[in-house]
Amino acid sequence: MGFKIVAGVDEVGLGPLAGPVVAGAAVLPLGARLPGLDDSKKLSHAQRLVLDRMIRRRAVAIGVGQVDAREFNRVGMTRARQLAMERAVAALGVPVEYLLLDAFDVPESPLPQLAVVKGDTTCASIMAASIVAKVHRDLQMIEFDRQFPGYGFALHKGYATAAHQEAIRFLGPSPIHRTSWRRVRELAAAR
Repeated sequence: MGFKIVAGVDEVGLGPLAGPVVAGAAVLPLGARLPGLDDSKKLSHAQRLVLDRMIRRRAVAIGVGQVDAREFNRVGMTRARQLAMERAVAALGVPVEYLLLDAFDVPESPLPQLAVVKGDTTCASIMAASIVAKVHRDLQMIEFDRQFPGYGFALHKGYATAAHQEAIRFLGPSPIHRTSWRRVRELAAAR
């Protein structure tokens, strides 16, 4: 049985100490050619911005879903990932028939799905979803840098760099920090 509307889905931002988990979903036209498409982690910020625009122009549908830090603190990492992915698929606005996901399935989804190992390096729709999610999250972190100065969010995007950890020690956690994580609590306690 052939599926006509297949969405690639991937999430970004599981590992940082701050910020949202963001998932992207992308339905690409059959045989779509997107020069330069690759794993979002292998691309520069500038390359991702160019590809994000190209993907948004060429895609049948794009969806973004996210879980902010407050909800992340309440539901935990695994459920945050699943919720972000479910929300991204729901935001597509087209009746998706099948999901291709990077490495992990979404057990709560009623849709048939395939978890593709290393899907963000081998499957065009998953790569597209990953780029859309990464660009969305990075732009949010740049805005959070303006709202919460001193943490360096525009540079490290919330990941646990030495400078970020030192900022938490000095300033304490911001409203977008994942205070459910032991490392954030330890850094805050070291103030």
